[in-house]
Amino acid sequence: MRIGEAVRRRIAELCDQQDLTINKLSNISGVTQSTVNNIISGRNHSATISTIKKLCDGFGITIQEFFASDLFADLEQEVK
Repeated sequence: MRIGEAVRRRIAELCDQQDLTINKLSNISGVTQSTVNNIISGRNHSATISTIKKLCDGFGITIQEFFASDLFADLEQEVK
């Protein structure tokens, strides 16, 4: 799995766990709904760490907690 897919899945997983819609997540995190939609849909494969930090703030978790998921354990090498 590549990093963009792992980030997308982690955001979706956290939304499910916290019963949040994309609209609600964008409202509480300050990230535009179009940006969150682009990440979730896979159109944006390279969310910035700043955007991920804002989403983490919306989820009420740390960046460490975000990346502690097994989704990030066996990522493909991005540069070949």
